[in-house]
Amino acid sequence: MAHQFVTPVALLCFMLAALISNSNAGVISVYWGQNGNEGSLADACATGNYGIVNIAFLVTFGNGQTPLLNLAGHCDPSSNTCTGLSNDIKACQNQGIKVMLSLGGASGSYSLSSADDARQAYLDGIDFDIEGGTTQHWDELARALSEFSQQKKVYLSAAPQCPFPDAWLGGALNTGLFDYVWVQFYNNPDCQYSGNADNLKNSWNQWTSSLSGQVFLGLPAAPEAASSGYIQPDVLSSEVLPSIKNSPKYGGVMLWSRQYDQSYSSTIKPNV
Repeated sequence: MAHQFVTPVALLCFMLAALISNSNAGVISVYWGQNGNEGSLADACATGNYGIVNIAFLVTFGNGQTPLLNLAGHCDPSSNTCTGLSNDIKACQNQGIKVMLSLGGASGSYSLSSADDARQAYLDGIDFDIEGGTTQHWDELARALSEFSQQKKVYLSAAPQCPFPDAWLGGALNTGLFDYVWVQFYNNPDCQYSGNADNLKNSWNQWTSSLSGQVFLGLPAAPEAASSGYIQPDVLSSEVLPSIKNSPKYGGVMLWSRQYDQSYSSTIKPNV
């Protein structure tokens, strides 16, 4: 399933693990879980290519709904076949890889009706990657989750579309509470790579000059992973990364998705 959205998509990552390094040596993050043929979560981590893996998606939550996980062909929570994921998660974490549960996605039944509703989205002891569309209260969710940092550090990240400012996440990002921002530089012709990197770099500079956290370059891992915005690995390494890595706010590259990442991450990793 291509990571394509009709509306801007929010991505809030709640990480209870160590901070990603502030150096210009970035990490690669990837989405896993939407194709049963992409291998297990443990397989993804065993490649050694990723610093963060997002389990996609928890498609139902909020408004009193019972949370529902959709991992495509991997397992079926209704028949209790997803319990084996715990061992895979531990295997990844033992390698120093952060694992997050992604809430939302391109479809599903999810919304946040209030700040109190937002507080219910947090579960102690698990990392979250909350991904939503037009639902409101993302700023309230960020504030509510930041309160948990008084007990243990909760890391927040958002993944806006690259047009600046993001229509749905602007208010949340203005709280200044986000540690990481994974900007989606695809399916957005005005600010993605289109024969040259000028528009992408201009958009990147807007984001990095306006945020306090680290910024990640969100890309499709193959041409078929998105409608537009794919960048050949050699072009990324020669034309894009040398420029954006000059920013002290550079965090790395985010890829959609493990299903499409046949060799992209291993090719670009030495330059990320």
